[in-house]
Amino acid sequence: MKTREIPRASHERSCGSIGSPMWHNDLRAARGLPFVSPQSPPISMLRIIRSLDAGTITLTVSGRIGSELPELRRSVEEERSRDVVLDLVEVGLVDVAAVRFLVECEIRGVRIARCPAYVREWMAREKSAP
Repeated sequence: MKTREIPRASHERSCGSIGSPMWHNDLRAARGLPFVSPQSPPISMLRIIRSLDAGTITLTVSGRIGSELPELRRSVEEERSRDVVLDLVEVGLVDVAAVRFLVECEIRGVRIARCPAYVREWMAREKSAP
C-alpha cells in the first residue's frame, strides 16, 4: 500500500471541546450536482398507489397534497365508474384547495379512509362554512 505524508499545518484542525487534532482529507465537492437554495420552491412529493379489491378501487395517497392536486383529481376522475376509496393514512400536509377537493369527493360519493384528524376537522369546518 502506497502512503503519502501530508504536512500537519495544512490539514490539521483542533476540535475545541475535545482538544485533539482532527484530520481532514483532500475531498472536494462534486461538480455538476444540482444545488437547491433556500429560495427555491420546495420539492413537492405525492404518491398515489392504486389497488383493486372486490370491485372497489383504493387510491392510497402519500405525501403532501398541494400543487399536485390536479394529479390526484385526475386519478379520482379516472375511477369514477367504480366504487372509489381515498386512503389518506400517509398524507402529511394539505392545503385549503386539497381540503375543498376532499369535501367535494365525499359529496360525490368517494369514501375517505384513514384521514388524519386535523384534515377531517378542517373538512368539517369547510362543509359548515357559508
